[in-house]
Amino acid sequence: MIPVIAIVGRPNVGKSTLFNILTHTRDALVADFPGLTRDRQYGILELEQANAILIDTGGLLGDEGNLSELMNSQVTSAISEAHLILFIVDAKAGLMDDDKKILKSLRNTNKPILLLVNKIDGRDEDVAMLDFYQMGIESILPIAAVHKRNIAYLLEELEKICDQLIIEDEQQQAQTETSGPNLAIIGRPNVGKSTLVNRLLGEDRVLAYDMPGTTRDSICLPLQWDGKDYTLVDTAGVRRRAKVTDGIEKFSVIKTLQAIDRSQVCVLLMDAQEGITDQDMHLLGLISNNARAVVIALNKWDHLSEEHKITVKTEFSRRMAAFSWVPLVYISALHGSGLTDLMERVDLVYDSATKELETNQLTEVLKDAYMAHQPALIQGRLSKLKYAHSGGRNPQRIVIHGTRTDALLPAYKKYLENQFRKAFNLRGAPIVLQFKSSKNPYKVKKTKNRKSTANRRHNAFDTTPRKKKW
Repeated sequence: MIPVIAIVGRPNVGKSTLFNILTHTRDALVADFPGLTRDRQYGILELEQANAILIDTGGLLGDEGNLSELMNSQVTSAISEAHLILFIVDAKAGLMDDDKKILKSLRNTNKPILLLVNKIDGRDEDVAMLDFYQMGIESILPIAAVHKRNIAYLLEELEKICDQLIIEDEQQQAQTETSGPNLAIIGRPNVGKSTLVNRLLGEDRVLAYDMPGTTRDSICLPLQWDGKDYTLVDTAGVRRRAKVTDGIEKFSVIKTLQAIDRSQVCVLLMDAQEGITDQDMHLLGLISNNARAVVIALNKWDHLSEEHKITVKTEFSRRMAAFSWVPLVYISALHGSGLTDLMERVDLVYDSATKELETNQLTEVLKDAYMAHQPALIQGRLSKLKYAHSGGRNPQRIVIHGTRTDALLPAYKKYLENQFRKAFNLRGAPIVLQFKSSKNPYKVKKTKNRKSTANRRHNAFDTTPRKKKW
C-alpha cells in the first residue's frame, strides 16, 4: 500500500510550509499528469523504508470564510482518503475555538491524529504546548516549520506510523489473498470499467451509470473465471483536469495509484470510439513506471465501422510503438464480446511476469546478443558482459554482470531487453535490467608500477653521492 497523509488546520498555521519542507519541492505529485487538480497539492514524502503521499489541503481551506466553509465537503473527502491526519495548530495564536471544532470533526473520522504545535520558535516548548494538552490528543509534537525545528523527530514518527500501516495492510491482504493475481481495471472515466467488472462477475456489484465519475472508491472483489481465482480491483476513473469539479472524484487519482501499486496485472481500458488520448498514455506510463504486467483492452469496439476500425488500428500502432510488447484485445464490456480473449491475455502476462528464468539460459541469451551486436566504444574502451541471472519475478529482474556496464548507452540496454523478451516470450511483462560491474584487480597494481617507474627515472638523474653498502 501507499500511505496517504493529509495536512489539516486553520488558515495560516503553516500547512503549506510544512508540505514544502517534507516533499522538498513545490511541485504537485506527477505534475504533468492531467488528473491532478490545481486546488489541492499532492507530494511524495520519501521515508527510509517506503514512500507516502502527502496532501496539503491549504488550497481548499483558503484564507476567508467561516468554519462551516473551512470544513467543506472537499476537505472531508481528503480526510476520508487519508490513513493519517497531521493536525497543525499555531503556538503564537494559542488554542482557538476553531481548533476545537476542527478536532471534533476529525475525531468523527476515527483516523489516527498527530497534533503538530507549529511556530514555537523563540518560545519555551513546554510553555507553548500547555494550552494544547487539554485537547486530549496522545500524539503531540512541537515544531517550527520555517526553521525546520524538530522536523527530524517528525520524520521518525511518520516512519514508525507508516511502517505500522503497511504491516497491517499486508496482514489484511494475506487474509483475503487468492491463488490468482490481483487484477486492477485502470482507465479514464466512462470508458466502461464498472460495466466490464459487472460483466466479468455476472452481476451488478459496482455502481455504473452513463455518467463520468460514478464509481467513487476502489473496490476489491473476488472473481472466478474458467475455474481460476482472481481479486478484481475496480477504480474510479481519471479525467482531465479541466473536467474535474467534484471533490470526491479528485481523489480517484490516489485510488488509481494505489490500485496499480498493489496489483500484479493491470488492464488498461480505452474507449475505441475516442481513440488513444494523452490521458491513456499517461496511465500507461504510470503502469510501466510501477513495473506492472499490463493488457490493453479497446472497449466499445462493436460500435465502430470497419473503416473506423482500420483507422484506430493504424493510430494505435503509431502511438504505441514503444509498447509493442503489450498485448491488445478488442472487447465490448456491454455485450460481453472479447472477454474470453481478455482473460486469456491476463493469464498470459501473469505467467510471463512470474516465469522462472534459469541462469544458464539467461547467460546464453546474453552471450548471443553480445556477439551479434557489441556495445559502442566509449572513450575507446569496450564494455564486456559476462553472465546474467534472475534477480526476482513480477516484475522480471535480470541482473547482468560485466565490466564498465555503467558506460552502456540506453539504446543498447533497450536492445538487451528486447532480446530477453524475444527469447523467453515475455508478453506484457515488464523487464527490469540491473547492471553490476566487476572491479579490475590489476588496476591498483598498474598505478603502483607507473609510480615506481617514474621514481626510477627520477633516480637515474640523481647525482647525490650515496653511501656504499658492504
